[in-house]
Amino acid sequence: MVTVKTSPPRTASLSLPSFFTSSYTFHSHNTYIQTQTPPQPEATQKKTMAAGGGNSGKSDDFQPFPVKDQLPGVDFCVCTSPSWPESILHGFQHYLVMLGTTVIVSSTIVPLMGGGNTEKAEVINTLLFVSGLNTLLQTFFGTRLPVVIGGSYVFIIPTVSIALSSRYSFLTDPNERFKESMRDVQGALIVASFFTMTIGFFGFWRVFARFFSPLAAAPLVILTGLGLYSHGFPQLARCVEVGLPALIALIFFSQYIPHLIKSNRAIFDRFAILFSIVVIWVYAEILTASGAYDNSVSKTQFSCRTDRSGLTSAASWIRVPYPLQWGRPSFHAGDAVSVIAASFVAIIESTGTFIAASRYASATPIPPSVHSRGVGWLGVAILLNGLFGTGTGSTASVENAGLLGLTRVGSRRVVQISALFMLFLSVFGKFGAILASIPLPIVAALYCVLFAYVASAGLGLLQFCNLNSFRTKFILGFSLFIGLSISQYFNEYLLVSGHGPVHTQSTWFNNVMQTIFSSPATVAIMVAFFLDCTHSYWHGSVRRDNGSHWWEKFRSFNADTRTENFYSLPANLNRFFPSF
Repeated sequence: MVTVKTSPPRTASLSLPSFFTSSYTFHSHNTYIQTQTPPQPEATQKKTMAAGGGNSGKSDDFQPFPVKDQLPGVDFCVCTSPSWPESILHGFQHYLVMLGTTVIVSSTIVPLMGGGNTEKAEVINTLLFVSGLNTLLQTFFGTRLPVVIGGSYVFIIPTVSIALSSRYSFLTDPNERFKESMRDVQGALIVASFFTMTIGFFGFWRVFARFFSPLAAAPLVILTGLGLYSHGFPQLARCVEVGLPALIALIFFSQYIPHLIKSNRAIFDRFAILFSIVVIWVYAEILTASGAYDNSVSKTQFSCRTDRSGLTSAASWIRVPYPLQWGRPSFHAGDAVSVIAASFVAIIESTGTFIAASRYASATPIPPSVHSRGVGWLGVAILLNGLFGTGTGSTASVENAGLLGLTRVGSRRVVQISALFMLFLSVFGKFGAILASIPLPIVAALYCVLFAYVASAGLGLLQFCNLNSFRTKFILGFSLFIGLSISQYFNEYLLVSGHGPVHTQSTWFNNVMQTIFSSPATVAIMVAFFLDCTHSYWHGSVRRDNGSHWWEKFRSFNADTRTENFYSLPANLNRFFPSF
C-alpha cells in the first residue's frame, strides 16, 4: 500500500536511507512517498501476534514505527528555503524570538553593574549586533545548521559576582562603576573564549562526541529544553492576564486553526508567533492606555504595562557598536576561571541545541568533527562578546531551535536573514528598542511552547534505543531525575541563602560549582555519559541498546553521502579545513 502526502514547494531534493523497513523519498515536486512493509507470511504473522499477545487478524497492528535518522514531515530542510518573501518573514520571526533572552539578560546584569536605561539600551544593541555576527559565522563556517547564536543565561552567575565585587566599593559614580565592571567581564570572556576555541578547534570535543550515544544524548537534549522551565510559566504568571492569553493564542494559531481552515498554504502554523505577538501586544496596549494598571504595585506595572521598559526613550537613533567601546579590558584570574566554567556549560547546552536543530532541519546526525567545529566557532563568538562588551557570553539559542519545530522550516537561509535583522536593527536603535519593549509575559508564553519542542526532540532520540532494557531505563530515568533534582537544589539554596551550597573562601570556586551544578542539562549529560560508558559496557548488547549502532555510520564525515550536503563548508573550503 502506498500513501502520498503533499507538502509546500521545495527547491532541492532530499533522500532518506533505503535500509529501513519504511522509507521516505523526497522528490523535486516536494511530495514524499511512504512505502509500508509488505505483508508477512502467515507463519510470521502468527509468531508476531503471539509475541504481542494479541488476537487480531491484521499483521501490522503491532508493528512499531520505523526508525528515522532524518525527521520526516519537515517542509524545508537545511539546504532548501521558502520563497524570498516568506523567508524574510520567517527571519523576522526568528529575530523576535531571540529578543526575549537578549532583553532579559541585559536587564538583569546592567543595573547591578551600575548602569541605567541608556547603558541598558546600548548593551542590548551591542548584544544584538554581536549575535548577528556570530549567527552568520556559525551558519557559514560552524555546524552549518540553522541555529541562532545569542546571549546566554549561563554567564549571569559569574557576571553578577563580578558586578557585586567589593573592589568597586570606592567608586561613587554609577557610570564609572558600570564601565569598570564591564571591563572586568570583557577580560574574563576573552580568556574563556580561548578555552572554548581550544576545546573545539583542537578536536577535544570531537573525541567526546565519538563516544556519544543516543541514550546519552536524549537526557541532554530533553533537559536543554525542560531545564529552562523557570523562564516559562513562572515569568508568564507575573502578568497572567497578558501572558495566559498569549499562550492560548499561540496554541490556537499554530495547532488548531490550520486544521479548521482547509488551505494548501501553511500560514497560521508557520507565522503563529507573529500573529500571537501582534494580537496580544495590541491587547496589552489597550489595557495600559485604559488605566488598568495605574494603581497597581510597581512589579505588576513593570510586567504588564507596555510603557515601562525605558528602552525606546533611552536608545539612540543610530549607533554602531564597536570593539572596546567601554575601554580596555582588565584581567583577573578568579573572574576568568568562573567564566571558563560558564563557557563549559555553554558548550554542553549548545551541543544539545545543535542536536535538536539537526532533527528539526531534517539533517542526518551530526558527525563528531562538525560538533567540534561548531564549538570552536562558539569560542570565536565568546571572543567577540568580550571584545565588544556585551556583558555575557554566547550559546546556541534554545528558543530558536524550538521555532524550527513549530514552523517545520529548518532552512539555513532563514536564520541567516534573521542575523541581518539583528545587525540592521541594532544599528538603528530606536526601531529595535520598540520591538525589544514587548512585555516579557508574552515572551514567556512563547517559551512555554518553544522550549517544549526542544525537549520533544530529545524524546525523539529514544527511538534509537532499546526501551525494554533495564539498563536503558536506569540510565535514562536516573540522569533525568538527578539533573533536575541537583540543579533545583543549587538554585533554591542560592535564592534562600544568597549564596550556593558550596560556600568557601574562594569566590571563584563557589561560582564554578554553582554555574555547573545549577544547569540541568550539564548535570544530566555528565551522569548519563559516565553511566553509559561504564555500566555493563563489556556486554555485547550494549551498543544496540544505547543506539550506538544507528549513529555508527555518521562517526566519519565521509561515511554517508548526505553528510556533505548538510555540513560541508561553502566555497569548497573543505579542501583547506577537512573534517574527519
